[in-house]
Amino acid sequence: MAPKKVFGIVLAGGEGKRLMPLTADRAKPAVPFGGNYRLVDFALSNLINSGLLQIVVLTQYKSHSLDRHVSQTWRLSSLTNSYVASVPAQQRLGKRWFAGSADAILQSLNLLRDEKPDIVVVVGADHVYRMDFRQMIDAHVESGAGTTVAAIRQPIELADQFGVIEVSPDDPARIAAFREKPSDASGLVDSPGQVLASMGNYVFDADRLVDAVLRDGERAESNHDMGGDIIPDFVSRGDAAVYDLNRNEVPGATDRDRYYWRDVGTIESFYDAHMDLISALPVFNLYNREWPIYSEQLNSPPAKFVRDANGNLGMLVDSIVSLGSLLSGAHVERSVLGPWATIESDARVVDSILFDRVRIGPGARVQRAILDKEVVVEPGATVGVDPQADQARGFTVTESGITVVGKGVHVA
Repeated sequence: MAPKKVFGIVLAGGEGKRLMPLTADRAKPAVPFGGNYRLVDFALSNLINSGLLQIVVLTQYKSHSLDRHVSQTWRLSSLTNSYVASVPAQQRLGKRWFAGSADAILQSLNLLRDEKPDIVVVVGADHVYRMDFRQMIDAHVESGAGTTVAAIRQPIELADQFGVIEVSPDDPARIAAFREKPSDASGLVDSPGQVLASMGNYVFDADRLVDAVLRDGERAESNHDMGGDIIPDFVSRGDAAVYDLNRNEVPGATDRDRYYWRDVGTIESFYDAHMDLISALPVFNLYNREWPIYSEQLNSPPAKFVRDANGNLGMLVDSIVSLGSLLSGAHVERSVLGPWATIESDARVVDSILFDRVRIGPGARVQRAILDKEVVVEPGATVGVDPQADQARGFTVTESGITVVGKGVHVA
């Protein structure tokens, strides 16, 4: 039997309103993560590590930063017809933007007609996880279904936060119902305290995907969404299978991060995912050499930690520090520092995330905060120490007290 030709589509056109102000000047998949990465790097690394070598990234809102990152970072060999290509909204069906994720695929069907794949893998661009899609593809082919939905087990009390998959009692690999954020979910037969939550990753037979998005495009009442419209359509026709992430074996995975998956679509979840990185035995392990997360290789010097001008030592503990960063007599604890961060004498940065080229002046205090690129905290200034004062200065403060400072702001 001839091997199936597989094509990858990364849905990267979302606005990311819940991540404001981090998405004020960039698409959500382009938001920096973990120091040296962008959110889109996790989806692309998983696809590349799984052996997919023809991938498109469908973009739309504020896409310049994302398009530039894809073009500079994800260069594959043209000699083998391997590529990762950023494809903006082309308005092939009229002068309109994508009306939803399914409409994005509908307006990009020329890509499938050009490549003529047998299988199409469709993934989101704003989740942090590892997954071998080749194993899911094999399970999809074996199932005979038109689509297979990747699912991760979640506590039943969190069911109202996810799209929940209910399986057929006669065939636990088939989806009997797909319910959006149910308040009355039933637990799994083999684990009553858990439900199967959709990961937003799908495998399709190419011809059945084309048929589904064409029919969806004709439905005026549709929201043209993959999870909200296309998958329920497959389920209603008994043509949808489920792939439990528990079946997936990623090389080099640890027991602690084997089935890790986070949707980082809110400031709270984005912050929590960073805190998952910094323990001695991290909940998500960036150091898996057998399944690396790829990103842009910065032409930068190593990070440097020195005494200040008065010979005072700083402290750095439980933190990630990126290339080009300089800490001079500063105290950094439980934080993630992006490239070229500078933290000066007697400054304290605790429980915080700093993006590229952030500068913290002498004696400044940053606590439980996210600082976007090129933020300058002037000598003696504070961020996150007094959330009410931060709000009065116009900074975003979440319900749990995380302060977010937008790109290029000077904190006096």
